[in-house]
Amino acid sequence: MNRAARATIDSSALRANLAAVRRAAPDSRVMAVIKANAYGHGIVPVARALQESDAFGVARMEEAAAIRGAGLDGRIVLLEGVFHAEQLDLAAALEAELVIHSPEQLEMLEQYPGPHRFRTWLKVDTGMNRLGFPPDGARDLSRRLESCTAVADSPRLMTHLARADATADPATQNQIRMFSEATGDLQGSRSIANSAGVLAWPDSHANWVRPGIMLYGVSPFEDRTGPELGLTPVMTLASELIAVKMVAAGQAVGYGGTWIASSPTRIGVAAIGYGDGYTRHLGSGAPVLVAGQMAHLIGRISMDLVTIELKGVEGAKVGDEVLLWGAELPVERLAQAAGTIPYELLCGVTQRVAMRVT
Repeated sequence: MNRAARATIDSSALRANLAAVRRAAPDSRVMAVIKANAYGHGIVPVARALQESDAFGVARMEEAAAIRGAGLDGRIVLLEGVFHAEQLDLAAALEAELVIHSPEQLEMLEQYPGPHRFRTWLKVDTGMNRLGFPPDGARDLSRRLESCTAVADSPRLMTHLARADATADPATQNQIRMFSEATGDLQGSRSIANSAGVLAWPDSHANWVRPGIMLYGVSPFEDRTGPELGLTPVMTLASELIAVKMVAAGQAVGYGGTWIASSPTRIGVAAIGYGDGYTRHLGSGAPVLVAGQMAHLIGRISMDLVTIELKGVEGAKVGDEVLLWGAELPVERLAQAAGTIPYELLCGVTQRVAMRVT
């Protein structure tokens, strides 16, 4: 059954954005971050499109299992490691590499009775204050991992940037310096940069970069869009008009009557709503494209429908495409209108939306 609300995923755009990462960080290997169902784009099709990356970064064991279940044998890094000792056998079966960020995880490895030898990443907390060990313990912890019989070789080393999107903020340079001081005499590859680090902080590139949002053609910076950075948007979210009607002056539209026509107004109704992940925080004035022409939402977004003022949209009719975001209307603009970030909009697209991969 055809569904009006649909998301089209452009595989060639994913590959173009991976190439952009490699141009920005030519001396680094690329761990493509495809957690959270590849930021809402579909983890398996995205993994297939990005097979030329050097590893995949995921947050959950189920994500690693989905990649292996699709027959893909590239390196997978569990960015949060395992949560319970019982997961170690599954991580071994999936050939997943483990990020170690807590004493409990280190103890799990030291007590692991199985024959598998894990590749590991030691996470150092240089200012995110979320996951990771204090910098002054990095040397002892690295040696402890090296001596662990369940670990294959010297641990790789990573940290996570907290404010790399703020290019004038000295915090990122301080994190880079702190990480270098903490790990300077240790063996093992290093990884620091997220998407903002790849694009704005060359000193963070190290041996591995970990791009996420930029792979999907979206900017990590609040004041720029992906296309402005040479990236290609991957997802196009669209629906269609299922009704066109006239509203008389003084009539209200939608729940709560928050928008009232000041003059006779032609409106369109499109089949998409917050049940599809099109956030209710958007409202009157948010931009959409109707048959390629700029228009704006009016009234409240409901579960299944949005209403659009068709003023200036010549010849709009039932069946015309309504583009919610995509190459012609960057998702960053919608995120700004909704008071959120593009990550949330992309990850919020629900299973009710038909997804097509090209």
